Amino acid sequence: MTRLQNWLPAAVLFIGGLGLWEGIVRAFSIKGFILPAPSAIALAFAEEWSALRVAGFSTFATAIAGLAVGATLAVLAALAAARWTPVREGAMPLAIAANSTPIIVLAPIANSWFGLRSAWGTVLVVAVLVFFPIMINLVKGLLSAETSQLELLDSYAATDRSVLWKLRLPGALPYLFSALKVAAALSLIGAIVKEYFGGSQERLGQYITSKAGLFQFEEAWAAIVLASAFGILVYLTISIIERMAIPWHVSIRNV
Repeated sequence: MTRLQNWLPAAVLFIGGLGLWEGIVRAFSIKGFILPAPSAIALAFAEEWSALRVAGFSTFATAIAGLAVGATLAVLAALAAARWTPVREGAMPLAIAANSTPIIVLAPIANSWFGLRSAWGTVLVVAVLVFFPIMINLVKGLLSAETSQLELLDSYAATDRSVLWKLRLPGALPYLFSALKVAAALSLIGAIVKEYFGGSQERLGQYITSKAGLFQFEEAWAAIVLASAFGILVYLTISIIERMAIPWHVSIRNV
């Protein structure tokens, strides 16, 4: 019952927002190329489901692959940065520089490296995009251990490995999961924007571009809805894993 009560406001707001959207479009006779009605988007979604399914799962797969690569590299970099100060001082500027690079700059470079139709270009762009937030948050978490806790383990002659596994990593997990939730949305954004710059037609980015170019805006919005659904799915999956991994944390116990 408590979980239902937690979800009820969001459901009411969502349904109410759709109703308001539909009413405004109909009341003011807003053209479809400006803002299609939710009913028109739903109809286009049903009619284009076969094409959307193929394009959506292709984009989703490359986004998840990029997220996995970027997260793995970010975790390794964060562990090294937290362990050795020179690495941290040298890696942080590079991470900031990578995060400051616009996607529209990375996309043509990735295309020239891997080719227009290769999925590896999208994986590269997504990996670069998610690397920074995961690394920064995890480093902060690894270094957040209190002095009293470190002194207690030191009094037991704990090795650096024991301190890492018994104190630093458990304390850093909430930071890691928070970063992964942000990175999940960034991965889909990065994948779709990268696909705007060329690639297989069976990708959401190219699908949206082609439909918008043909003034089929309901179909383009249907693709956006599918991308949003994938983003929500990844976010919820990470949230479930978080509940299973750190049930002891205050952010989980208070939900």
